[in-house]
Amino acid sequence: MKKQISYSKAIEEIEDIINYISGDSVDVDKLTDNVKRATELIKICKERLLEVDQEVNKILTSNEE
Repeated sequence: MKKQISYSKAIEEIEDIINYISGDSVDVDKLTDNVKRATELIKICKERLLEVDQEVNKILTSNEE
């Protein structure tokens, strides 16, 4: 099983990919791989944000009781 990348590392890698594909010398052969990786990283970030949102809501709800 792969170790899951942290949210901040995922964001950093997404930014690197964006900078690469926005550059002047994009390798077309690597473009598809970069877009696939960015999509995976975005999914990881979305899942982590959802988890954090649920945890925060749980904490807030328990404090209201």
